Amino acid sequence: MRFTSQTSSDGVTEQLFTLGEIPGVLWTPEDALGTRPLILMGHGGRQHKQAPGVLDGARRFAAEGGFAVAAIDAPNHGERPEDEEFGRIATEMRAGMAAGEDPAALVAAMHNHLAGRAVAEWQAVLTAVQQLDHVGDGPVGYWGMSMGCGLGVPFIAAEPRVRAAVLGLLGATALAETAARITVPVRFLVQWDDQLVPRAQSLALYDAFGSAEKTLHANPGNHGDLPRFETDSALRFFTRHLR
Repeated sequence: MRFTSQTSSDGVTEQLFTLGEIPGVLWTPEDALGTRPLILMGHGGRQHKQAPGVLDGARRFAAEGGFAVAAIDAPNHGERPEDEEFGRIATEMRAGMAAGEDPAALVAAMHNHLAGRAVAEWQAVLTAVQQLDHVGDGPVGYWGMSMGCGLGVPFIAAEPRVRAAVLGLLGATALAETAARITVPVRFLVQWDDQLVPRAQSLALYDAFGSAEKTLHANPGNHGDLPRFETDSALRFFTRHLR
C-alpha cells in the first residue's frame, strides 16, 4: 500500500492510496492512534470512491463514530481503465434499458462481470488496511448501495472478517443464493418508488439474507433519493455491532 496524499479537515484525516493497481481512500479520525473498527464502503455504478454519498457517510462515520473507513474505485470505475468486455456490457445495458427491457437482469449481468475481481480486491485492501497502526485488526463492517450492494453481497458471503452490513437499492436477481449465505446482522434499504429496481425484487433480496438479525428500511422516492438521515441510522447500526 502506497499513500499518495494526506489532508485533514473537521476532525477527519483523508489519505489517498494505491494498492497495486487499485486506487483507494482511507478516512480516520484526526490524530487516530491504535486499533479501531473499520467500515468498507462500496460505491454505486458509474460512480467512484469519493462519490457524494460515500464521502458524506465516510466522514461522518470517522468524525462521529471514531471508525476507520475505506473505499476503492471498483473495476472499470473512477480512475481505473475500462476494459473491452465491460464496455460491451455497458453498451448493451444502456440499449436494453432504452428498449424497455428488464433492468434487473441487465444490471445483474454487469455486476456478475465485475464481482469476481471486486471480491478479491476488497479482500486484499482489507488485509492491507488492517496492517496499519491507526486501523489494526478490529471488527469490520460493510456499506454498499446499488452496485455497492451487488458487489458487496458476494464479498460479505466470502469474507468472515465482515461482522455487519448496511446494503440496499438492489434486487434479488442472481444474488438470492449468495445472500442466503450471509448470516451477519444486515440493515437493508429500499426506495419504494425505485425506477431501476422493482419493489418485489428488493423485498425478495431482503428475504433471501440468511441473517437472524435483519431490518428493512423503506423510504419513498426514486433510486437516487435515499434520505440523508439513513446515514444517522447506519452510524447507530455500526456502533452497536462493531463497538
